[in-house]
Parts: sequence; structure tokens; C-alpha cells
Amino acid sequence: MITVNDVTLRFGARVLMQNVSFRVDKGDKIGLVGRNGAGKTTLTRMLSGDGQPAEGSITLSGKIGYLPQDPKSGDLSITARDRILGARGLDEALATMRKAELDMGSADPDVAERAMKAYGRAQDVFSAGGGYAAEAEAATISNALGLPDRVLDQQLQTLSGGQRRRIELARILFSDADTMLLDEPTNHLDADSITWLRGFLKTFSGGLVIISHDVDLVEETVNKVFYLDANRATIDIYNTGWKHYLRQREADEARRKREREITTKTAERLVAQGNKMRAKASKASAAQQMLRRAEQMMSGLDDVRQADKVAKIDFPKPAPCGKTPLMAQGLSKSYGALEIFAGVDLAIDKGSRVVVLGLNGAGKTTLLRMLAGTLQSDTGEIQPGHGLKIGYFAQEHETLDMDRTVLENMQRSAPELTDTQARSVLGAFLFSGDDTAKPAKVLSGGERTRLALAGLIVSSANVLLLDEPTNNLDPASREEVLDAIRRYEGAIVLVSHDEGAVRALDPDRVLLLPDGDEDLWNDGYAELVSLA
Repeated sequence: MITVNDVTLRFGARVLMQNVSFRVDKGDKIGLVGRNGAGKTTLTRMLSGDGQPAEGSITLSGKIGYLPQDPKSGDLSITARDRILGARGLDEALATMRKAELDMGSADPDVAERAMKAYGRAQDVFSAGGGYAAEAEAATISNALGLPDRVLDQQLQTLSGGQRRRIELARILFSDADTMLLDEPTNHLDADSITWLRGFLKTFSGGLVIISHDVDLVEETVNKVFYLDANRATIDIYNTGWKHYLRQREADEARRKREREITTKTAERLVAQGNKMRAKASKASAAQQMLRRAEQMMSGLDDVRQADKVAKIDFPKPAPCGKTPLMAQGLSKSYGALEIFAGVDLAIDKGSRVVVLGLNGAGKTTLLRMLAGTLQSDTGEIQPGHGLKIGYFAQEHETLDMDRTVLENMQRSAPELTDTQARSVLGAFLFSGDDTAKPAKVLSGGERTRLALAGLIVSSANVLLLDEPTNNLDPASREEVLDAIRRYEGAIVLVSHDEGAVRALDPDRVLLLPDGDEDLWNDGYAELVSLA
């Protein structure tokens, strides 16, 4: 499985964790928790074999299945089905069999004979990987994750970011991995798919390390909890389930606080007494012993865990604009023969609040990209109104330049800011010191979300397009985003599976995709949010 021995992880001069050791064995189901930026994603990436720690060693055995927050799916010209089957090598075997079937009909006997031999070899590989039963298993997993056959037959390049991420999750679940490392696996899943995933992970017999802000998923699936304490640069290991972990962690904190208070008072008395005694030469030696003893007592204490810092998020004061700053008429989008939606009309009035609902693949993200001007519609047009200033939060973080640093991305979003002003804004979003020199590509999902939100607050946007703005955020940061949504005075168009985000928005209208129907919001639509 996985053995971590005396590992230290650093980023620049910052120590993420130090002298950490643990094992992940068969049957271990570990919830990896901690605030955004604590190092969860960095550690998980190291556990997958991608990179080496600054000190110590990580030893892997068996097959590892790793789902990063932003999976790179390789060749986008292949079909989704082949991408999933490739986890067991079945895609190449099937491709060889299909080609051989055609060549066996050749009039050239040599070509036909070579094709028959190739077919036989490929069939052996296909059978060794589970054959058609495995293909059916892959389809079952995919359908449970909201990926029907019509999606599986499409090329990856025609699919939305959310669909591609679900393809990667299906690939890992199908892979027969001995150990799975899953970083926010419920992103882009609807309620039914999340329920199915919980059941799958509960019965999985291998090792599991999971990062998730879905408390219900963690509560139902893990039997151990590893807490990454960013302030103490360590991991607290709890060999227990989620509910008992919460009680034990609270008890541990109370114990640490109590021990520190008692020891601090004792040490202070020793220091005071030692300072009095060392004035007399005859007692100088005893005084030094007292002072050393006080110092040893304090150094031997466990640190009291400090309260995690939370980014203070305020959306911008919207710039003045006309009555209807953004309109769209007759928008449509197709990929090949697949029509995503057609004939969508939308008028965003000053200060209006609109939620876009639809099943996965209905085109919600596609529509927001069109409104933001990053994707061209096949038909129709976007009509900007007087004074329009758009602020776009993309769920795949396309607005960030992954090769630029945190500071460079901030300066790109707001070139009018001085270096000091840009650093001040970043500091409010918990990027300070060496953190501002990090390339965006090494940030965790939560950190990328915070950086993208930081770019919004200096935009003076009067129309915010928010696509899953609470993804990858810890609970405290999520609450900050929800509060910012509540207080924002401009117009918002929101796409979200997060019922709390929609409640915070308090929408006045709903747009239903792919049909493009528009209606006044009512509570009857609330139950569709987690399903959409």
C-alpha cells in the first residue's frame, strides 16, 4: 500500500508538515482534513507518486488510483468510454480487435492472416482484463455518475469540465486500484450520484484517502481521520470514525489548553524564583537550574492549535450601469450532432439575481462562458448594456493563468493596483510572503478558488457570473462566500449544486436548461438544486 516515513513537505521556505510518518493499509479509509492551503492536495499528490518530499520517504506498493482536483485527461480526441476502459488497458485491446475485424475481410490473404493473429492476441488481453463483463461494469459505474451511453460515445473535447471530471472519477473507480486517492470526488456530482458514491466507497475493500468538504460522505465512509494542522506543521492521526474524531479533537484541544495553563503558571513561578536567587552568588547555580527547568517545561508542551485563518471576502461595489446591463437572444450551442441548447433568451437587469438550473451536461457552464465572452455561440448574440462590467468566476479556473504566480495573476486582474495594493488584497485572501510567488498551477483547488475570488473584488463588476463558487472551499471559507453573495448589490447569475449558495442568493428568477425556459423563483425549484 503506502508507507510514509519521517516525511517533511516544504514550499519555498514554508514548512507544510514536518517529520510525519503513517501507513495506508488495505481496509484503511482515511479522511484527510484541514483548512485550505494546509497541504492536503500536496500530500495526496506525493502519495500518488507525483513528486518527492523535501525529507523522508514515501513507499508505494500495489496499484494506485489518483483523482486530482483538476485531472488532466490526456488525449481529448478519444471517446469517454475509451478513457475509462483504458484504466485496465481494455481500450487498446478493443481498438486492435475492431481494426482486425475490418482487416480480416481483406482480399489479401497475408493481411487477413495477420489480422486474425492480431485479433487473437488482443482478445486474450481483453479477456484478461475482464472482457465484456468489465465493459458492462464500466458502463454501470458511468451511468451511476450521470454519464449515459450518449456521453460515453463522445470525444472528451466535446464534454464540459464537469463531465470530464466525472469521466476521470469513473476511470479511477473502474481501475481495480488497490489504493484510491480522491481529492474532492463529489465536485460536479448530483445528489443521486453522491448517494451512489457513498455506497461504493463504503464497500470498497482497498485503501482509501479522501479529501472532501462533503461532511456526509466523510462521515459515512472513513474509519480514520488525519488532521493537517497548518499552524503546527504536523498531522494529528485519529484511528476512529468522523463523529468520534470531532469529539476526540475537541477533548485534545481542551487537554492541551489546560496543560499549557498549568505548566505556564508553574514555569513562571520557577522563573520568578530563579531571578531572585541568582542575585546571590551562593545560589546562582540553583537559580540557573530553575531557569533551565522552566524552559524545558515550556518546550515539552504540545502547541495549542490556533484558530484557522479565514479569508475575508467582499464582492466589489458595482460600477454604475443602465437598467439592463446584459441581454442575450437566441443563443445556441452544438458539438457535432449533439445539441447542447438552443434559442436561449436572457435579460439581466440591474441588481437582479438569477439561478441557472439543469441536469449535468445541460449547458449551464457553456451559457456562462458565452455571457462572459470566453465562448462563441453558434447562433444569437450577446448585447452588453450601458456601463456593463462583468466579473466571471469559472469553475475550472480558466480565468487564471496557471503559469503565472499568485501576484502576477492579481496584477493581471487589476493592472491599476500598485504592488503594495495587490499584496494587500492577496493578504486578505491568505496569500502572503512566499505564497505570492507560487505559480497558480501548484495551488490546491481551494487556493485557486480564493485567488479567483480575489480577482473579482477589485473588478468593480456590476454583473457577477458565478459558476460553482463554493467548490473546494473549507466550511469557514464557504460561509464567507455565501455572506458575500447575500450582501452584493449588483446582479448575479449563479450556477451551483450548493443549496446554501442558492439560498444565499435568494433568486428572483430561474432559467431552466436546456429548454431555456424562464420563470419566477419559488421554493418548488429548491429541491432541483442538488439534482441539477
